[in-house]
Amino acid sequence: MSTILIIDDDDQLRVSFQRLLTEEGYSVDSAPSGEAGLNLMKSITPDLVVLDMRLPGMNGLETFRRIHAIEPKLPVIIMTAFGTTETAIEATKMGAFDYILKPFDIPEMLGIIEQALEAGRFMRSPVDVNATPDNVSREAIVGRSKPMQDVYKAIGRVSPTDATVLIRGESGTGKELVARAIYQHSLRAEKPFLVINCVAIPENLLESELFGYEKGAFTGASHRRVGKIEQADGGTVFLDEIGDMPSSIQAKVLRLLQEKSIERLGGRGTISVDVRIIAATNRNLEKALSEGRFREDLYYRLKVVTISLPPLRERPDDIPLLIEYFLARSAADFGMENPGITEEAISALNGYSWPGNVREIGNTLHKALIFNRGGPVRAEDISPAISGMDAGTGANNETTEAAITKWAHEALSSKDTVNLFDSCMDRFAAILIREALNLTGGNRSRAAKLLDLSRPTLHSKIEKFGLKFETSITGLPPKK
Repeated sequence: MSTILIIDDDDQLRVSFQRLLTEEGYSVDSAPSGEAGLNLMKSITPDLVVLDMRLPGMNGLETFRRIHAIEPKLPVIIMTAFGTTETAIEATKMGAFDYILKPFDIPEMLGIIEQALEAGRFMRSPVDVNATPDNVSREAIVGRSKPMQDVYKAIGRVSPTDATVLIRGESGTGKELVARAIYQHSLRAEKPFLVINCVAIPENLLESELFGYEKGAFTGASHRRVGKIEQADGGTVFLDEIGDMPSSIQAKVLRLLQEKSIERLGGRGTISVDVRIIAATNRNLEKALSEGRFREDLYYRLKVVTISLPPLRERPDDIPLLIEYFLARSAADFGMENPGITEEAISALNGYSWPGNVREIGNTLHKALIFNRGGPVRAEDISPAISGMDAGTGANNETTEAAITKWAHEALSSKDTVNLFDSCMDRFAAILIREALNLTGGNRSRAAKLLDLSRPTLHSKIEKFGLKFETSITGLPPKK
C-alpha cells in the first residue's frame, strides 16, 4: 500500500482529501505546515508528498527544497492557487513531479497521483539484472541464455554514457525494465526518470504533455505549464511505444535530439534542456519508414545504440528459470510458502509458444497460484490460462462463448456497420471496466490493478465511456 503525505494548512481540504485517498486504497498522513510535514517524515517514509505552496511559517517552496534534499527521488505534487503559479513552475523545474491548480478536478488529481507514485517506484526500485530464483525482487530481468547475456552486456556498456538508446522487442519482453536498468546504472541516476507512453496519451494531449504550453496557447490554457521534457532536465525520459508517435510530434523530438532545445506550445523562444532519451517500440520501424509513417532522420537519431530483446520462443532454455522466479515471486506476493510445481505442469509450460512473452508467463503462474489448492502447481492449474480459457467448467466457458458469438453475429448483421469494430470493442471494454469497479466497490486503484491497466488509462476510459460511480466526497473547497 502506497503512503501519501499531504501538507496543507486548510483543515477542511486536508480532511476531505485524506478521506478520499484512504477510500482509494492509500495510506495517508497529513500535516498543517511545512515544519510539521518535515518532522513527520522523520517517523514515516512516504511514497508521495502532496504539498500546498501557500503555508504558514516555512512556505511551500522552501519546504520542497528541504524534502528534495532529504530524498531527491521522492515525488512531490504541488497544489497552488492561480496567484502562485510561477512559484509552482519554479518548483517543478527544481524537480517537483507536477503541479495542479486549486480548485482541482478529483479524477485529474487522482490520475496525477497514480503517475507520480509510478514514477517514484521507477526511480527508487532497483532493477535486478540477471536475477536468480532465490532473489524474488519485484523488478528483475531473468535469463541466462546467450541472447540475454548479450542484453546484459549492452546495458553495462551503454549505461554510463549519454547515448540515445532504442530498445526493440515484442510486447511483454521487458523493454521498460531494460530502460530503467540503463537509467539506474547511468550518471543521471540521481536525477528524474520520466516515462511517456506515446500510445496511452491522446494525440491532441501528447504534444503539450511532452513540451508544455504558454498561457493562451489554446482554449483553456489559463496558465503556463511545464512539459515532461523540461521537467526532467538533467535526467532521463523514456519514450515508450515511440513507433506510434504522431508524425507532427516526431519533428519536435528530432529537434530535441539535434539541438537539445524545445519550444512550448504557443511559445516564441527556445528552451535549452539536458535530457537523455531512451525509446522503445514493438513496431517494425523499417516498414513504418517505407510507408511514410516514421521519419527517417528521427529513426537514425534514435538508433545510436539499439538493444533488441529476444522473444521467449527464441530463448526456451530460460523458461525453467522464469518458472522458478515467478512462482517464488507470486508466492511472496500472496504471503505463502512456494508450493512448487509438478513435472507435468513444467512440460505444459515448456510446450507453449508464449506469444505474450515474459509478461504472459508471469501472469499465468500468478493465476495458477490463485486457484491452487495448496499442493504443487499442476498441469490442470496451468492449462486454462494457456488455452485462453478462464478457470471454471468447460460448460460455463462454452455458454459464455456462445453468448458472445451470438452478440457478435447480431452486431455484424445489423445495418449500422459504421466503426463497427471500434464500437463493439468499446462496448465490451465498458462492461469489463464496470464489472471491475463493481467487484472493487468503486475503488479505482484496485480496479486498475485487476484490469492490469495504469490508473491514468483507467480514468480516461471511465471518462470516455461515461461510467459514473459515486464517492462520499462530492467536491473539495475552493482555492485559498
